[in-house]
Amino acid sequence: MKRLLLATALIAAPMIAQAADAPKIDPARLSQHIKVLSSDEFEGRGPATEGEKKTVAYITEQMKAIGLEPAGDLQTDGKRAWTQDVPLAKFEIAGPVSAHIMAGPNHVMLSQGEQIAIRAAMTNVDKVSIKDAPLVFVGYGVKAPERNWDDFKGVDLKGKIAVVLINDPDFESGPDTKNGGDFGGKAMTYYGRWTYKYEEAARQGAAGLLIIHETAPASYGWATVKNSNTNTMFDIVRKDPSKSHPALEGWIQRDLAVDLFKKAGLDFETLKKEAQTRGFKPVDLKATFSADYAVKHEVIVSKNIAGRVKGTKYPDETIIYSGHWDHLGVGLPDAKGDKIYNGAVDNADGIAALLELGRAFKAAPAPQRSVMFLAVTAEEKGLLGSEYYAANPLFPLAKTVADLNIDALSAAGPAKDVTTSGDGKVDLQDMLVAKVKEEGRYFTPDPVPQAGHFYRSDHFPFAKRGVPAISVGSGNDLVKGGKEAGEKAEAEYNANRYHQPADEWSADWDLSGQAMDIGLFYKVGADLANSRTWPEWQAGSEFKDLRDKTKADRK
Repeated sequence: MKRLLLATALIAAPMIAQAADAPKIDPARLSQHIKVLSSDEFEGRGPATEGEKKTVAYITEQMKAIGLEPAGDLQTDGKRAWTQDVPLAKFEIAGPVSAHIMAGPNHVMLSQGEQIAIRAAMTNVDKVSIKDAPLVFVGYGVKAPERNWDDFKGVDLKGKIAVVLINDPDFESGPDTKNGGDFGGKAMTYYGRWTYKYEEAARQGAAGLLIIHETAPASYGWATVKNSNTNTMFDIVRKDPSKSHPALEGWIQRDLAVDLFKKAGLDFETLKKEAQTRGFKPVDLKATFSADYAVKHEVIVSKNIAGRVKGTKYPDETIIYSGHWDHLGVGLPDAKGDKIYNGAVDNADGIAALLELGRAFKAAPAPQRSVMFLAVTAEEKGLLGSEYYAANPLFPLAKTVADLNIDALSAAGPAKDVTTSGDGKVDLQDMLVAKVKEEGRYFTPDPVPQAGHFYRSDHFPFAKRGVPAISVGSGNDLVKGGKEAGEKAEAEYNANRYHQPADEWSADWDLSGQAMDIGLFYKVGADLANSRTWPEWQAGSEFKDLRDKTKADRK
């Protein structure tokens, strides 16, 4: 995901008056949507489950009732469906996982979900059987020629398991120290994302990759790692998945890594510091790894859901509001025995926002440009629904004006500020900031850019294809309680609820602030929908050249 906010502060706070041109968003209606979508009946909204069927049905019914028109796949009769088929490869571990490390005479058994979190193999094999594969520490697992950086230094990883650190080399060293700054400072680049590290391990020919979990650089605790990685895995359908995934993908606890290094006569912190330098070379950990488990794999078809208000003057130009409908489904039980990962904040509230934005646009005079409300699947499995849409757009990306993504809004009452996931260097963000100021509020840049939020929400597949895109979110400077209360609530959510069964709806939530934020997001989209403005990526953005290549399509 993304930056998650304030689901549990349960603070009653006075409303900040909405601007005159903001729609009236009903907090009670938002609450009802969230209550339904995050109920146990929906089984955590896992793709390819009964929960998906119920979720798709609910969202479709609501879009119909609001009066949106279907904007999904074209059918044989020339009309559009409400959904877009999203073919996905599905992978599940079948039966127990056996895994252990031999470090000299020491035999260390590894318990799935405790010391290690192994993902179902995503290479279309029925069984993973790795025996006595040497473990090699390869720093941050980065090969970035444009930065003159190579953690691998030509090491042969065939038949070996690579062990890597999470995040970028700059996370701890920072831009101003002697050896830091090669990755632009603490703000995470794509090289810091776990998705990149698996991809690079496959390119390097490794038999597997184990990521060392540390809470600060990962930006979440072990519970999130365990619940996300021991669950059912999905991927886009690939001709040769081995080019993107090694046979084994997993995470290990930091304490296990420290002990492993120690058994090899190495110091974990010393090697970590070395890995933050360009001169780092791979290190043999003098240990072997073995694992054995079966994998069930198949291809399923999940659904994106799309409704729209058609533009009166420029119907082929589209503003998209997006949000993911899925969560983790049914998984490992928590301490209370709860197995349903309800995903109330993440992201039932984002879907509630989409539906009420649709209601607001439908109630207003028809816009000149089309406005689409896109509920995407499989975000929790790697932004797969939005990735599929961006690769197979229902409406041309060159004439897609912008994507405003909504993921995990605040349930703690009004805040004085609004934020986004990462700094996108895009005009769209400046437009948001201007609207925020009009309301007498202020904009807070992502306070933890080192967490890589920009790469963790559904706007990113649009952005990397050049479409101006941001993921908008509630601030944490609460009207009642200020930043201290907001930051405390956010920390509590991330520690105890994010990607856990405890992310549940509560009747005590104060959604008046969420309604205010949605009204603000409406105004940004409405301005775009009734203008000839085309937001652009700004100088220094890695996406600017991609957008510029299609400029002739926008007149």
